[in-house]
Amino acid sequence: MTRTPRATARPATLAGRAASTTTLRKGENGAGTIRKTVLPGGLRVVTETVPTVRSVSFGIWARVGSRDETPALNGATHYLEHLLFKGTKRRTALEISSALDAVGGEMNAFTTKEFTCYYARVLDADLPLAIDVVSDMLTGSLIAADEVDAERGVILEEIAMTEDDPSDCVHDVFARTLLGDSPLGRPVLGTAETVRGLTRDRIARFYRRHYEPARLVVTAAGRLDHDEVVRQVHAAFAAAGALPDGSASAAVTDADIDAEPVGPRSGRRDIRAAGRVDVVQRRTEQAHLVLGMPGVSRHDDRRWALAVLSTALGGGMSSRLFQEVREKRGLAYNIYASTSSYADCGIFSVYAGCRTAQLGDVLKICREQLAEVAERGLGEEETRRAIGQLSGSTVLGLEDTGSLMHRLGKSELCWGEQLSVDDMLDRIAAVSAEEVRQVAARVLGQRPSLSVIGPLTARQTARLSEAVA
Repeated sequence: MTRTPRATARPATLAGRAASTTTLRKGENGAGTIRKTVLPGGLRVVTETVPTVRSVSFGIWARVGSRDETPALNGATHYLEHLLFKGTKRRTALEISSALDAVGGEMNAFTTKEFTCYYARVLDADLPLAIDVVSDMLTGSLIAADEVDAERGVILEEIAMTEDDPSDCVHDVFARTLLGDSPLGRPVLGTAETVRGLTRDRIARFYRRHYEPARLVVTAAGRLDHDEVVRQVHAAFAAAGALPDGSASAAVTDADIDAEPVGPRSGRRDIRAAGRVDVVQRRTEQAHLVLGMPGVSRHDDRRWALAVLSTALGGGMSSRLFQEVREKRGLAYNIYASTSSYADCGIFSVYAGCRTAQLGDVLKICREQLAEVAERGLGEEETRRAIGQLSGSTVLGLEDTGSLMHRLGKSELCWGEQLSVDDMLDRIAAVSAEEVRQVAARVLGQRPSLSVIGPLTARQTARLSEAVA
């Protein structure tokens, strides 16, 4: 792949209005070329050309997640994600789903703490259909009162399903443990109480505020022509009156929503929950635990070193925690380390599932390993192995058009730039053992917090505070 500097924006004409198009990266023979167009009204379209495949993945991203909700609106972003599949001015819910089923396509959506994505994967010949259907969902949703009431039950079942899976639920518990009753500390799905309290009018106001074109990013990857994608997206949004050269929708004011996003998405956020322990008593076969502490934000250059550190500690079968806890002692089946990075803070954590009788031993080993690496860092060989594993998993994770499309969207929303696979591999390869030692001392040297779900005895519960002291 040939790397090129950011090209000078050139004007393109769409229905008499100027659109700015930039080539962010030029690939050899067109493969891997990434282009970006900003349409009138601020809608961004970013594509990557992969001429050797027969499919295209298409997505529309909204810069809104659960952290943008007030306490009373907790769960509104995810609720809205469901509702956009329930019918528009042009299509019923059945027509939305059957349109892509009829051509063998796939369509879905997901909500995170900081953004929401609606996406489809189709054959290249069916890309115009995918663009039309997904764009229609985003611009023309009816949010009908009867659908709001019907979907409420579905979401309550989803919340119940998550709570029935302690290996999943414990991560929500830990977010609350570390971040408290803050937007990032609340669950993406909301709670049964907040979901029951969400009305059609409140969700509709939330939709109008956060789904304006300037807050959206369109991405596509696969066998495509960028200019044609731009024309089709422009036509779909303009027909819905969502762009300046359509019958523009009314401006949304602060009065249309309960509150602005809670808390800034930039700047330093202090997490003051060191040493906190939360236990959820539940009759499960295992105890599920998350031990962790503040990490780094996604804008922190140390995130590359922290990713290497996380891989070495709990990223695979050769990692320290897997070897010490599972292979040598047989104390757990599943154990891993992970990082979560947000605009203004981050989390480093270790998860393990074990029998309650083994909980103390598992915690002790995890604490010892984290303390050792915090003091000494990793050796050169261990660092190289982690770099190799992280590099390989990064490349393998971007081998399909869906992964490429997701990378385009997250990169545009989170960083405002597009790193190529080679760029990411260079950043990972450049991490030194000394950089890992420094970030380990900074992150792992903090007093951790702990969340546990399981059938713990009173004695076990009382000893948990000692375990994180």
